[in-house]
Amino acid sequence: MPLGKVMSTVQPATAPEQFANILNSTAVAIVSTLGPKGEPQISPVWFDWDGQVLRFSHTKARQKYRNLLRDERIAVCIVHPQNPYQYVELRGTASIEDDPTSALIHTLAQKYTGSDKYDGDAPGTERIIVTVTPTAFKTMG
Repeated sequence: MPLGKVMSTVQPATAPEQFANILNSTAVAIVSTLGPKGEPQISPVWFDWDGQVLRFSHTKARQKYRNLLRDERIAVCIVHPQNPYQYVELRGTASIEDDPTSALIHTLAQKYTGSDKYDGDAPGTERIIVTVTPTAFKTMG
């Protein structure tokens, strides 16, 4: 994160147990950040949930990276793969770390495709890991 950025002091929220099936699924997460003029910017991502934080891989060339450098607020919605009337939304803050070996995207490729390696990046792509610390959960179903 840039120097001088004020980090959130909000306490992390605990995920509702009855939604663990969604958080541990291979559903695609829809991630929303705030664009340069305050407008929502959304995109689907593969994700990993460890029981406390959600992580996804992204690249430094994308708008979402620039949005998160400017404003750490983030929302993520995951819909149950077989039941569109059940979902979990996380609202919270994001932190960013470099992923020079692309370790997370390879792990996610294994989870989502069964492949040991993600090979969709162009040479020279700089990968990051975005860690979402939930401060609130909204659920349906």
